[in-house]
Amino acid sequence: MTKRIMQVAALWLMAGLAFAQANSIPSQPHLLVKGQASRTVMPDRFTVELLLQATDASPDKARQIVQTNAANVLALLSKHNAVPDSVSASSLSIEPDRAYENGKSVFKGTRVTRRLRGTFDVLGGLQAMLAALDTSPELQVTSLRSTYSQGGRLRAELKREAAQQSRRTADGLASAYGTRIIGLYTISDVAPDFAYGVRAGVWDTRESDDQPAPPAPPAAQPAIGGTVDVTGSRAASESLQAGAITYSENVYAIFLIAP
Repeated sequence: MTKRIMQVAALWLMAGLAFAQANSIPSQPHLLVKGQASRTVMPDRFTVELLLQATDASPDKARQIVQTNAANVLALLSKHNAVPDSVSASSLSIEPDRAYENGKSVFKGTRVTRRLRGTFDVLGGLQAMLAALDTSPELQVTSLRSTYSQGGRLRAELKREAAQQSRRTADGLASAYGTRIIGLYTISDVAPDFAYGVRAGVWDTRESDDQPAPPAPPAAQPAIGGTVDVTGSRAASESLQAGAITYSENVYAIFLIAP
């Protein structure tokens, strides 16, 4: 036990030293630079989440209502080609349903709830599923999200590009001032907190005028928004609008320099 405590303490000490170095200024001459890379893509995954609930004096009746709605929703997800591995359903949740009336807690019955989720790789499938869905107090669309399936790979690429940009910036500054880079002191994707008077969000990363301008965002295409308008009890898929998704990665580096 003592050995384990010492190991944990050593890990905390190492983490503290790393954090301290990341937020310390070297005594040697140095350059602090930021590299940034971003890319705009169109979403290719569209996720819908639904809440199924029912309240009744009979717990079994409330359960049957929820289970019937769940079966209908799962059938629609399958019919309109939701990605099979993305379809999931939570366990049934059962609890008393109470409301305050005239300052008193009144028992309304037993509330049974369940949540369902499914993802489409084609927006048309989601639109068709919503067009066939009747919403009600017992069956609600709670959220719609659009994502990019290769987001993890893209972030890794952007991080590499940001690191390369930070090196180019440092090389340009060193050359302009007649110095040379002799080593790397720290590099991090978390903005350092120095007494430079500059913080993340206000760094100007524009390169010289002879650099090509970044590509324009992709042309607008039908995609999913964050809300669904409901007319009567029919979910209106026509209200789905979309925008592109912009990924951005930053890298902060301190390079040691010498004449």
